[in-house]
Amino acid sequence: MLSFITLAISTMLYQNPQTPVEERVEDLLGRMTLEEKVGQMNQCVGVEHFRSNMGTLTEEDLLTNTAQAFYPGLVPEDLLKLTREGKIGSFLHVLTVEEANQLQREAMKSRLAIPIIFGIDAIHGNANAPDNTVYPTNIGLACSFDTDMAHKIARQTAREMRAMNMHWTFNPNVEVARDPRWGRCGETFGEDPLLVTRMGVEQVKGYQGNLDSENDVLACVKHFVGGSQPENGTNGAPFDCSERTIREVFFPPFKAGVDAGALSLMTSHNEVNGVPAHTDPWLMTDVLRGEWGFKGFVVSDWYDIEHVHDLHRTAENNKEAFYQSVMAGMDMHMHGPEFTDAVVELVREGRIPESRIDESVRRILRVKFALGLFENPYADEKTTMDVRLCDEHRNTALEAARNSIVLLKNDGLLPLKRGRYKKILVTGINADDENILGDWSAQQKRENVSTVLDGLRAADPSAEFVFVDQGWDPRNMDRAKVDEAARAAADADLCVVVAGEYMMRYRWADRTCGEDTDRSDIDLVGLQNELIRKVAASGKPTLLVLINGRPLGVEWAAENLPAIIEAWEPGMTGGRAIAEIIYGDVNPSAKLAITIPRSVGQTRMIYNHKPSMYFHPVVVTPSTPLYPFGHGLSYNTYEYSNLRLSEKTIGTDGSTVVSVDVTNRGKRDGVEIVQLYIHDCYAQTTRPVKELKDFRRVALAPGETRTVEFNVGPDQLRYLDRKMNPIVEPGDFTIMAGPSSEDDKLLKTTLTVE
Repeated sequence: MLSFITLAISTMLYQNPQTPVEERVEDLLGRMTLEEKVGQMNQCVGVEHFRSNMGTLTEEDLLTNTAQAFYPGLVPEDLLKLTREGKIGSFLHVLTVEEANQLQREAMKSRLAIPIIFGIDAIHGNANAPDNTVYPTNIGLACSFDTDMAHKIARQTAREMRAMNMHWTFNPNVEVARDPRWGRCGETFGEDPLLVTRMGVEQVKGYQGNLDSENDVLACVKHFVGGSQPENGTNGAPFDCSERTIREVFFPPFKAGVDAGALSLMTSHNEVNGVPAHTDPWLMTDVLRGEWGFKGFVVSDWYDIEHVHDLHRTAENNKEAFYQSVMAGMDMHMHGPEFTDAVVELVREGRIPESRIDESVRRILRVKFALGLFENPYADEKTTMDVRLCDEHRNTALEAARNSIVLLKNDGLLPLKRGRYKKILVTGINADDENILGDWSAQQKRENVSTVLDGLRAADPSAEFVFVDQGWDPRNMDRAKVDEAARAAADADLCVVVAGEYMMRYRWADRTCGEDTDRSDIDLVGLQNELIRKVAASGKPTLLVLINGRPLGVEWAAENLPAIIEAWEPGMTGGRAIAEIIYGDVNPSAKLAITIPRSVGQTRMIYNHKPSMYFHPVVVTPSTPLYPFGHGLSYNTYEYSNLRLSEKTIGTDGSTVVSVDVTNRGKRDGVEIVQLYIHDCYAQTTRPVKELKDFRRVALAPGETRTVEFNVGPDQLRYLDRKMNPIVEPGDFTIMAGPSSEDDKLLKTTLTVE
């Protein structure tokens, strides 16, 4: 009897949590059929998502749709059957804990009871599902330069995800944003590789923890690579770029994410120098696994392997596309059941070795074991709301919003003094709308969203706030309502116009910003400029508040209004945070993570450009941005002085300490973001005019002076030589420190490397 029990245990080794993960993986892999293996490599949309779309979408709609789906020829029960057969390894677009648990119960009926891993685009909180905390979007978070906050938000998001039985977030997006026309700028951490890298690394660490807890989720660094500099500004357009720029600008955040332990990576929609990213062995195999030692799995983006056939046209059919992608290094297909049958056929035909399938399945199973899904495949539906939207998380969202809002301009109008302005006009498309939540957000209960109007009314109960509603849709504004606002402005003491873009996904076709919502210009859409001008024509002080996901060229406002606030997409507490800054309860501290151009003609006006870029300036209009990278005002003035080096001359492997004194000359407590830039004066290849190499958030009391120190060594001085080898060359380097990338605001000294 004892020997029988021992034999039974040994044959189910993978179910024993005390067994090392690698042994569990190999034991389970040895029991799987080919169909079950390939099933682990396949992801499908959730049953409820399928059901809701099968009656509203056509097969033709599926060819270009990137958010909704169903599977022609199948019904929802077919997905449940495939799950019970162990032929689906992952689901996305499962938005309730109840559905996640139900699908997991179906998976537990399969022969080997391999749990499902549920993925979701939890970009700024698990906001894509209702009743979760909605934090500021990534571009706003980046403007805080607060890496600790990035980690904290990721950690809290992981808790809320696991409370919904979700295990895998398709974030952080570590693309370096280089085109304001591109609708996904708000999903990124901006234009600078160092800032993107540091924010992305902290989010990877925050999501994953040690990947051994019920509060950990799998991070996914995306999109690999180049989607943020599309040829014509549209999502998925070709990325034609030198290997040098790819390695110096676009690769570093991804490599850092891999080094930080990220165990999943998503490839980009686009082709890279003529090769679709989804079938590029140089990216997925040579660089990712060969050079960087990536141990996790690679997942495709939405139907992008199929697009190798019908869009990029480097495969004559989907089966050939699947072959090219898997052999190039793809591990998981997003999404649809066609993949499984086709790949099984390819293995049986001898075109794909089963050993190649085993490689991918090992990578996926390792993660499932590490997350504890075999032991705990369900979430507690009774306690789920004990975690989601809890006070701790709401307070974090508020703090993050306060620190993400950039004061672009202030000619003395702000902060407002309570009681000074008795009658205040509030108008604009984003004045009282849940659009403040930002892209990748589901509709939330009204009581969980603080709009700008809500925030202002709460901040100053003594004032009369006159609201002229312009609707939510900038494309279809009513000129009569614009004129009504102009008349109300004449009768007001102060005017607040809340303008920007529209991002909510449940009105996909009406959006002006977000995924697949790219533009040919960066002006305010519709009658918004007319609204601003007519309100300002009243002669009353006018404040512009922007809620948007991309940089907007608001040049007229910058020249004519006394104050502008760039709030980005500040999340569910955004209205309160904006009002607190307007009334001075919070001293603004954020700095731009991305340059704001004057117009679309200044596309790719990045701060770290090459010296020749503006050798011949443009005529008629300025060659300078509207607001540069790193810009952001405070209600204090900060004075920089005494920039110095501990060593003015070092060897190529040496280091020095850069010190600068920063003094708060204002009357308020404040936080200054001190920025360190370096320029290599002469090198084998052309170097940018300046590159951000470090930064600090520094809290300063009124009158306080603090010495801020930065270490500068090989990591800060290294670049790629003509043969693409990392090198520190002898020569002079200009060391710069100050409040922004703007040249005349930077203190400078010289470091010599011998």
